[in-house]
Amino acid sequence: MNTIVLASSSPRRRKLLEKYNVKPVVVKSNIHEKINSNETIEQIAMALAFEKANQLEDRFSNGEIIIGADTIVACNDKILGKPKDEYDAFNMLKFLSDKEHLVLTGICIIKANSNIKVIDYEKTIVKFRKLSDKKIQKYIETKEYIDKAGAYGIQGLGGVLVEWIKGCYFNVVGLPIYKLDILLERHFDISLL
Repeated sequence: MNTIVLASSSPRRRKLLEKYNVKPVVVKSNIHEKINSNETIEQIAMALAFEKANQLEDRFSNGEIIIGADTIVACNDKILGKPKDEYDAFNMLKFLSDKEHLVLTGICIIKANSNIKVIDYEKTIVKFRKLSDKKIQKYIETKEYIDKAGAYGIQGLGGVLVEWIKGCYFNVVGLPIYKLDILLERHFDISLL
């Protein structure tokens, strides 16, 4: 199998790949995540995923498969990035309380030393339960919100905040495994199983 390079320092993405016996080379991309207000959420997520993967392409030359991903949380046309601090996290979770929101992950896969570049995305709708200020504060105190778009992690203690989801669970974690497998099989003849 080709070497898989993960253009992300996300431990969640790395662990998801490792479940499928993929031991990725992890290289953090250092892009400036700029958001163009004229683009759709889908375009933004795909553009950021492309930038992450593309930034690493010059470092590899033996057909390595470079995977970039970017997850965005949006509600009522407002994009919720990673919270700056506890106050920001509290306000995000309060905003999401008792609402549906969209989790969208852009995926870009590039084969080094070739012209093969694939870009796609996956969407999941998440519904939060009605949260009291006390519940939000107790979650904030766990520090799990740190470095997570939308200020929560569904795979951890944040699962208690979620009433239901419609779509791919792993997309909310940060890497839609079924979509990644489809793209790898279709364009690179690689299967996660």
